[in-house]
Amino acid sequence: MTRIATVNRDLCKRDKCGYLCKKVCPINRKGEECVVIDEKTGFPIIDEGLCIGCGLCVSKCDKAGYKALHVVNLPEKLEETPIHRFGKNQFVLYRLPFPNPDRIVGLVGSNGLGKTTALEILSGQMKPNLGQEKEANLSEIVRMFRGTELQNYLERLESGEMNVSYKLQRVDKIPFAFKGRVSKLLDNTDERGILNDLIQKFGIERIIDKEIDKISGGELQRVAITAALAKDADIYYFDEPTSFLDVFQRLEISKSIREFCKGKSVIVVDHDLATLDFLADNIHIFYGVPGVYGIVSSPYSVRVGINAFLDGYIKEDNVRIRTEPITFESTFIEQESGIEQMISFKDVEKKLGNFQLKVNQGNIYKREVVGILGANALGKTTFARILSGEIKQNKGKIDGKVKISYKPQYPKTDFDGTVRQLLKSVTSKLGTGDYKSRILRPLGIDKLLEKNVNKLSGGELQRTAVTVALSKNSDIYLLDEPSAFMDVEQRLNLAKMVRNLVERQETSALIIDHDLLFLSQISDRAMVFLGKSGVEGHVERPEAVESAFNKFLREVGVTFRRDKTTGRPRANKLDSQLDQEQKANGNYFMS
Repeated sequence: MTRIATVNRDLCKRDKCGYLCKKVCPINRKGEECVVIDEKTGFPIIDEGLCIGCGLCVSKCDKAGYKALHVVNLPEKLEETPIHRFGKNQFVLYRLPFPNPDRIVGLVGSNGLGKTTALEILSGQMKPNLGQEKEANLSEIVRMFRGTELQNYLERLESGEMNVSYKLQRVDKIPFAFKGRVSKLLDNTDERGILNDLIQKFGIERIIDKEIDKISGGELQRVAITAALAKDADIYYFDEPTSFLDVFQRLEISKSIREFCKGKSVIVVDHDLATLDFLADNIHIFYGVPGVYGIVSSPYSVRVGINAFLDGYIKEDNVRIRTEPITFESTFIEQESGIEQMISFKDVEKKLGNFQLKVNQGNIYKREVVGILGANALGKTTFARILSGEIKQNKGKIDGKVKISYKPQYPKTDFDGTVRQLLKSVTSKLGTGDYKSRILRPLGIDKLLEKNVNKLSGGELQRTAVTVALSKNSDIYLLDEPSAFMDVEQRLNLAKMVRNLVERQETSALIIDHDLLFLSQISDRAMVFLGKSGVEGHVERPEAVESAFNKFLREVGVTFRRDKTTGRPRANKLDSQLDQEQKANGNYFMS
């Protein structure tokens, strides 16, 4: 059986533990060298051929609190050459997704399973090594995919006949690579004569003369997608194109990808299942152990693929990728009478520059989660800052003496220390079993405790910021876009975690987010912000989730139905028969 061993060098504290892994290894004790120390780096190296999978090194490392080692057995049916390995005892990727002419292929799976790596290989940015120390030559790679679409694709890519356009995942890195105005960046990409159309569609004309390092995350995302679509390519890669975007923008981006990439190949990575519903034609599932190995499934139709991912069973490989399937239940609950009120607000107004926010009235009760929906720049974050006391309203009344724990839209990275030290600064419960099971493990924070906060990735920082907010002793937890950078499982784990927290501690939560599936699972009631982005925003009051979703989706022009197998709210393809029927009936969200 093939065994994979990995050493996370960010977490390995060999200077503190004295190489426990080497000391406890039974193969080493017999005189063989299963665990040795790399003379150049000082990190341990595990010989996967000698390793018996006893787990002693992993157990000792975990108990010491470092969690730097993984030793796992690959599925029995997986007896094939890997596509790429990042080095000894580093991440391994098996197989590649297949670009499909005139089709949009979606990639779904947890973070850390190689989706971005696959895109970098397919786009020619990374040369695969087939698990060896040196890059593989083209003939070896082509031999692996002989008789498939990938054979022709890879040959054309190597010969320079395949033009590629790539929208990278971390758009926040763009200002570090490019200095100058947005217009200068985009002018270099206009190869199809559609740049002006894209600028209008994506609403970026007002930032065209701004410096690239002066625009927001959502604006950076739209600029990056505009640049990718403006290029004349045979295949387009979009790595997480919906991050920082509201539902309206996600729909416009999806429509534009379909319109301007007609007749081309497209591959999209995204964690918003609703976006994949109405954008993708086929789905590849990435599964494995995050940070250890990733495997790419055969292509599925969208519905079958997403349902297989949620069910957790890959039929073709006879592999179960999670112990229990992910299911969905309607949380449309009317607030019970007599439940204690936490806070109330009435006729709240706030003016910020040329923007005006008006909030009619409403109440937040104990043991409820209120979801907040709306386009960007309508005052959702402004409302959150008013409730948290960060800024003061110009008019109106807010009643209720409550402690509010606020997770801002963009988490800060200025803490000088580890995640463990940061959490210790806000809670005394870090070492308790209850805290570990309810707060740390659902978001995988237990594996990040020894990492420095200023070295966390975007997703790790987001999960840490959410954990910090939920760890504080508060009456109301106010989370602004908590699902950004989280994968599907992390988002649903967060939904369960927040609901359990407010029930158990008799607190409340307000959640601002753009993932409708996530909001549908976490909310008891919802508030819909309407208006004109950047000019004025208004909201009536919290209302039943079903009516709020119907009101909001009518504005967006998208319909949802519940999948019969999983119960998942599933977006209908635009202008499909079901989409037209639901719009005609005025039923935009079928519960």
